[in-house]
Amino acid sequence: MHSHSIEQWTHDHAFLGEKHDENERRTWFVVVLTLIMMVGEIVAGSLFGSMALLADGWHMGTHAAALGIAAFAYRFARRHLGNAHFTFGTGKFGDLAAFASAIILGLIAVEIAYESVLRLFTPVPIVYGEAMAVAALGLCVNLASVWLLRDSHDHHHHDHGHAHDDHDDHDHDHHGHHHHHHDNNLRAAYVHVMTDAATSVLAIAALAVAMYSGWVWADPAVGLIGSVVIASWAFGLIKSSGAVLLDVRADEKLERVIRARMEVGDDRVTDLHLWQVGPGHCAVLLSVVSDQPKQPAVYKRRLAGLKGLSHVTVEVETCPH
Repeated sequence: MHSHSIEQWTHDHAFLGEKHDENERRTWFVVVLTLIMMVGEIVAGSLFGSMALLADGWHMGTHAAALGIAAFAYRFARRHLGNAHFTFGTGKFGDLAAFASAIILGLIAVEIAYESVLRLFTPVPIVYGEAMAVAALGLCVNLASVWLLRDSHDHHHHDHGHAHDDHDDHDHDHHGHHHHHHDNNLRAAYVHVMTDAATSVLAIAALAVAMYSGWVWADPAVGLIGSVVIASWAFGLIKSSGAVLLDVRADEKLERVIRARMEVGDDRVTDLHLWQVGPGHCAVLLSVVSDQPKQPAVYKRRLAGLKGLSHVTVEVETCPH
């Protein structure tokens, strides 16, 4: 068989999210915005001897690092898209970045809780006007970042269907798909800026209460509440990105549909693996046993057009009687 005729049976493993490039641009923009804010706060804090500005500036640094992880993950996944070393492409790299980012978020929650407990027992004098100005400035930057990273659930439709049968009764196929994408990497970046925005809002509220009522404990108490909220967000992110990294069953409903479509007449599914290989992309590997086995292409056609099913492998076995 000539090499040019073999090429038509091969396929790529490009399982990036539909809006990969757009999300990458938006994330880099937020990284730059956060870094400018961070440098500005540290410089101003040093010049004016403001501890509030300095503390917030270094705090922004941890978020800038996490957002940087998200931006580099997009870049890496795009640049290594055709790299054969990655068996199922680089679609999961964003989930790896999201997992790392979520751990940073968890550490931020611990840090805020620790600082809050310290301040509950040993109150620190607060320059209210200055601290509120810093929180308000931070909030403006955070709201701009939240707006930039909002995840618009637009529908896009891609068709790239081709199939091949080989001598081992295996069949691979890329179907057209039409779905909502779920990008954990963008979600991680979004949660980081949301966390910063939430802490800014809570700080303004707590400072206002402390300034007008004299309740010095209001600020650290709100800090503790904030740390619990951030920790819960971090846990949710660890759970969802970790599930993708560990190939947890991607979609039980889709699994039931696949099984129902395959089990026709004497055909029975004996093994079925469905996992996510990228945002909005699932791969399925299944074994079919039958008294009268058909060509893999026949089974492949039964799954044609299923949403989000981007890579199909069918193994056919004969079971007499």
